[in-house]
Amino acid sequence: MAVIPSQNSTFDITVPVAIVGGGAAGMVAALSVADTGITPLILERDAIPSGSTGLSSGMVPACGSKIQAAEGIEDNVKILSQDISQKAHGEVDMAMVEAVCAVSGPAIDWLVDSHAIELTLVSGFLYPGHSRLRMHAPPSRQGVDLIGGLTVAAERAGVDVMTEARVVDLYISEQGDIEGIGIERPDGAQETIGCQALILACNGYGGNPDLVARYIPEMATANYFGHSGNQGDAILWGAELGAATSYLGSYQGHGSVAHPHGILITWALMTEGGILVNAAGQRFTNEHEGYSEQARRVLAEQDSLAWDIYDQRLHELGLQFEDYVQAEKMGAVKTAANIEELAKVLGLPEVALAQTLADCRRYTKDPSSDPLGRDFSTKPPLEPPFFGIKVTGSLFHTQGGLTVDTEARVLRQDGSAFGNLFAAGGAAAGLSGPADWGYLSGNGLLTAVALGRIAGLAAAKLIQA
Repeated sequence: MAVIPSQNSTFDITVPVAIVGGGAAGMVAALSVADTGITPLILERDAIPSGSTGLSSGMVPACGSKIQAAEGIEDNVKILSQDISQKAHGEVDMAMVEAVCAVSGPAIDWLVDSHAIELTLVSGFLYPGHSRLRMHAPPSRQGVDLIGGLTVAAERAGVDVMTEARVVDLYISEQGDIEGIGIERPDGAQETIGCQALILACNGYGGNPDLVARYIPEMATANYFGHSGNQGDAILWGAELGAATSYLGSYQGHGSVAHPHGILITWALMTEGGILVNAAGQRFTNEHEGYSEQARRVLAEQDSLAWDIYDQRLHELGLQFEDYVQAEKMGAVKTAANIEELAKVLGLPEVALAQTLADCRRYTKDPSSDPLGRDFSTKPPLEPPFFGIKVTGSLFHTQGGLTVDTEARVLRQDGSAFGNLFAAGGAAAGLSGPADWGYLSGNGLLTAVALGRIAGLAAAKLIQA
């Protein structure tokens, strides 16, 4: 990877807008450009576009959408911005937060109305930190269906997608503008592509062990649940270009990945009444805090393992999620008629597990009685039959990245903007503050969709100027 002076360079082909990465951010950016009559080119390193989006639950938080309005949900930029800021302890750029939130609802409406992306409102429960029902997702609750819908929409819109094309070089002019990129094919063949604007939508650095060890050492040995292509290319190019970066120690983890099956188990089981216990059969965390910070807590337990404990009511909730259905088919979900059987099937100490469940039932009578700070009075106590899943903590994606302005333009270290370089999704600094505890559920796809939309429109405006 390199940044190369473009003096005297010639390119094999030239396109108006090149987009590095074919995940949600890249696809949304491309659709935004295409809607203005400009044909963009997506460069995707894999044979099929997917990225981190394909590994997610496909849930995009957005405020003020038509889907919300149809369900009688009152939500707006101020409310969503406050939720994001509160989760991040106020350690966020509020101008960026508000700009992203302002685009979120209209972007959902545009995807549904103009590009036939099938999205529904996730109802019945709130993820930690959200004060409104605002998760928009495919009916399956799977990111693979979200990226599938976006890919089909891109084909209909005439977006050019070049797969198995890994971008390895950026070409920059003496004035600091990006003039082209160099790509490498799986067989080692190389090509160069000129462009008038470049959008980096290649996510973060979660797949780069060296960068993970440097910026988030507490996750250096964690299972990585993200896309292997997230190698930190945008950050590495940015370092050579003199770009500013923000929140490089920020990331999204998850404390509930079925082990050893490697299947994401929805945290809704916890927010709606389930509990998380360790090998001693004891709770060790407040399950109603965000799922991101739970990864580090689970990893600190014996053998980096914990167990989701819940009941029939929550099992039925889990069945709304395709990932959970797959986990059950693969034998990750265990069930038992009573606590004795549950302890046996999970390999947990019966006496301790029984005491834990009895304590949780007692906590329902006094909202302030749980020493870990959870209010048990808002959900029904767990009842037999019981269910359990062995889980571990995992790193999903990083939240730090290139610093951008409210038009998704990449900023230099002196605060000035590059003339034709944009970043979206995980390539750009997120809205989660400096650490794992600042991640509000869905922040990753929020910035993918909203910043993708902003970057695409800004790049098209630049071309048309």
